[in-house]
Amino acid sequence: MKPFESKDYKAFTMFEKRWALVTAGTPEDFNTCTVSWGSMGNMWGLVGNDLSTVTVYIHPARYTQEFMAKYDTFTVSFLPESQRKALGYLGSHSGRDEDKVANSGLTPVAVDDGVMFEEAELTFVCKKLYEHQFDEAHLADKIKEYYASNPPEYTKAGSDRWEPHYMYIGEIVEAIEK
Repeated sequence: MKPFESKDYKAFTMFEKRWALVTAGTPEDFNTCTVSWGSMGNMWGLVGNDLSTVTVYIHPARYTQEFMAKYDTFTVSFLPESQRKALGYLGSHSGRDEDKVANSGLTPVAVDDGVMFEEAELTFVCKKLYEHQFDEAHLADKIKEYYASNPPEYTKAGSDRWEPHYMYIGEIVEAIEK
């Protein structure tokens, strides 16, 4: 058992209540976005030897999604409440238009093949196992209504209608706690 597998991370509330930064790329070429949708679990292994995973959901309108598709390593970082303003900034500005990380005041740090943040209390370093965009035909009606009620937020540039999120499942290869 890996040391992080015995911790109680409050998986049902940590994304919703604390938010997280999902970061993909290398120290020379990366982007990050704030997420509040995610989950933790285990799968794809023999009994007692499953892979510990983090699943995050990134909308195709987010610049970070391009980096998630391009790179195999991503990090999921949870920051203290004192960094809520930075999380809000990173969630409402695009890395296409500015150096939003520098403008947020956070400090990127290289970790394995990816990037985390010095200010993070907890970072999961993940290797991508699965990537797929949700298929509209298989979404429940109430989820389709959710997307349709927020068209600007869920419409990718150059598209005339909403698009669903991508799901990324990553194997947790390391958990860094401060």
